[in-house]
Amino acid sequence: MKTFIKVTEIWIPTKDRTRLEFSAGLYGSLNEFRVASEKESFAYDEGLPGKAWAAGHPLVLTEFDHSYFKRTQSAKKAGLTCGIALPVFSGEFLMAVVVFLCGDDQHHAGAIEVWSNSLERNAELAVIDGYYGTLDDFGRISRNIKFTRGSGLPGQVWATGMPVLIEDMGLASAFIRSADAGEAGITTALGIPVSVVANRIYIMTFLSAKATPIAQRLQIWVPDEKGRRLVCQSGYSKQNDELAEIFETISVRKGEGLLGRVWLTGVPAIRNNSDGAVVEGRLNSMLAMPVIDGGKLKAVVTFLF
Repeated sequence: MKTFIKVTEIWIPTKDRTRLEFSAGLYGSLNEFRVASEKESFAYDEGLPGKAWAAGHPLVLTEFDHSYFKRTQSAKKAGLTCGIALPVFSGEFLMAVVVFLCGDDQHHAGAIEVWSNSLERNAELAVIDGYYGTLDDFGRISRNIKFTRGSGLPGQVWATGMPVLIEDMGLASAFIRSADAGEAGITTALGIPVSVVANRIYIMTFLSAKATPIAQRLQIWVPDEKGRRLVCQSGYSKQNDELAEIFETISVRKGEGLLGRVWLTGVPAIRNNSDGAVVEGRLNSMLAMPVIDGGKLKAVVTFLF
């Protein structure tokens, strides 16, 4: 099963916090691009990770040629055509930048969007950046829609300040674009609050299609009422198995395993299946990404590929 996201990377500040260096990545079979990437580093406002650091909010780059993207030739050789950078802040301090790279397959359906309000329309969210693969019509529709606080997926994320996962958009009345999404083959949606810059809120949405899902599994983990353990609040699995029931019985202490380490440090982390880690009886690659507000962890979102 192909996924919409081809490459996932984490870039973290160096010890003197003046540059971003490679921390971890998931590259699938794109070994040449992985080797080229591991040697890179980015100054503040340099390259896609550095630009997201300076901007303080997510960026979407749909054209690498004649852009600030530094690895254009390597990316083109690997069949990568789009980059999305998501900065993770704790207060004003950058913890990491997560980069997603997508390709241009013929059946590359799905969407990654950045929503924000503006000074002129402070009470409405609109798409300011987005990548839709082959879903051009759905992209045009989405760019013309506005959401108020509490309406639609972006509005729900805005109102709650929490990640929101919609597992079946055909049954979700809150997803205003459900009919258009259904025609485009999109079945699952995830919204994540990212940052607030100069009173503008930024929210990312990941819309997953059956043929090329964003990930094989998506999960939202939150601290329990006592703030001692992470528990799985909601999850989606591409496979029809009993994982939901299994995860309902699991909890994770701070510092325990990959999820606990992300909670402890506030830094995104990747487990590569080449590391030999076994999850639920099989090898899996995972990205675990913290959602931080005011220096406090509110959730951990996991993508299992």
